[in-house]
Amino acid sequence: MPRKLLLDGRVVVDEWRRLAEAGAPEPGMARAGDDGSALLLTLDEWLSDRDRWLKRRGRLGVILAPAHKVERIAPDLARFDLVAAEFPNPSDGRGYTQGRQLREQRKFAGELRAIGYVRRDQLFFLARCGFNSFELPESELDGARAGFSVFSAAYQPANEAGLAVALRRC
Repeated sequence: MPRKLLLDGRVVVDEWRRLAEAGAPEPGMARAGDDGSALLLTLDEWLSDRDRWLKRRGRLGVILAPAHKVERIAPDLARFDLVAAEFPNPSDGRGYTQGRQLREQRKFAGELRAIGYVRRDQLFFLARCGFNSFELPESELDGARAGFSVFSAAYQPANEAGLAVALRRC
């Protein structure tokens, strides 16, 4: 069954595959991940075989773990169509900082995805940090869009690239 996610406020089928999901190639076929599909790599996978991935056709994305610094992908940021920040548990908010750094300091314009422990009550805040794509539990997808309209005004400025409607300033 295809994985679904919330992208730009809509429930869509996830077209990105992780390297582990790509599987082993058939004899005489290209290596896994070399078929031109949209491929999402961990930072370690990207760094360990960077030259191979640079030659690959198809779209590339990278997953940042909470401890990873955005600076590690800065030289290659233009090569990525997607950057995902991992949220391993509800109390780890380092992905919010990664999102803001990518959007505001590094001017990343591609898809910015929140993965891992992501729930409806976080969507508004993630969107204000620039996230526009969210992997949620399947049971929460249909009602999740309401999470973007929890608030209509904001006191502090933020990168609201993930929000469909700009907030009123207080």
